[in-house]
Amino acid sequence: MRFLRLILALAFSLAPFATYAQDRGTLHPKPLPPLANPDDPHLAAKQLFGRETGPARLVPGAIGYYAKGCLAGAQAIPIDGPHWQVMRLSRNRNWGHPELVALLERLAAKANKLGWPGLLIGDMSQPRGGPMFTGHASHQVGLDADIWLTPMPNRTLTRAERENMSAVQMVRKDRLDIDPRVWTPAHLKVIRAAAEAPQVERIFVNAAIKKALCREATGNRQWLSKVRPMYGHDYHFHIRIKCPPGSVGCESQRPPDDHEHCSGPDLAYWFSDAVLHPKPPKVPPKPKPPLTLADLPAACRTVLTAP
Repeated sequence: MRFLRLILALAFSLAPFATYAQDRGTLHPKPLPPLANPDDPHLAAKQLFGRETGPARLVPGAIGYYAKGCLAGAQAIPIDGPHWQVMRLSRNRNWGHPELVALLERLAAKANKLGWPGLLIGDMSQPRGGPMFTGHASHQVGLDADIWLTPMPNRTLTRAERENMSAVQMVRKDRLDIDPRVWTPAHLKVIRAAAEAPQVERIFVNAAIKKALCREATGNRQWLSKVRPMYGHDYHFHIRIKCPPGSVGCESQRPPDDHEHCSGPDLAYWFSDAVLHPKPPKVPPKPKPPLTLADLPAACRTVLTAP
């Protein structure tokens, strides 16, 4: 518990300086103006899904792929639970497939028994899934959730804290390893608990965190196969679950293999100079056009029009 008290103190002292801390929310969210032509076939789908404030009253189902789909019958995780609190309430992104919500509730209870005070839950999905205005390419089908690597304080955070508090930067300044001032054995325990859940398909973390997990994990290490390096995961880990039963049209990614991915080119790539210090291209690439409703599965139109 001494380690956890230390990291909680550092969370508030270092948060303003965390290079990759989450964007702040707002205490006064304003509704978006109505669309002039919502039937425009060229309209970005994020303009449609980003305006939905409640779920589609349909049978729960994840539709499409994590980065190209939508969500029927979404469930919101309560903003306060026995062992969790939801952050950035103004985003209204604490929605997910009921299977994801149930998993997070179980994980919060298990992590608490392992010595982690509770989960600070970041973005899940929008009420009807789909593309978001900011922040994610995935999180579209209600099967993804971001969990801060800052343990929950032993009090209820205020609304202002939930909108403005930054998560702790877990990666050293040189990007080659974790910051030993904030990394604790409890971090490994909570990530391992998530990875060992049968429904979990992937856990995404920064490569430095993957390195630390590989170095410190003992006993059965099979769970490490699910933990993969990914850009931008310096202060949180990303849980992705499999397509739940009954989600017709849901596309899972390839199941994890039996390798730990702790050595060799898979991990070394993330510490190469090209990744750590990328040079800007001589000719900037053209931005990809945003997804339109036509780019998503046909059932997503039903999700949008459902009561």
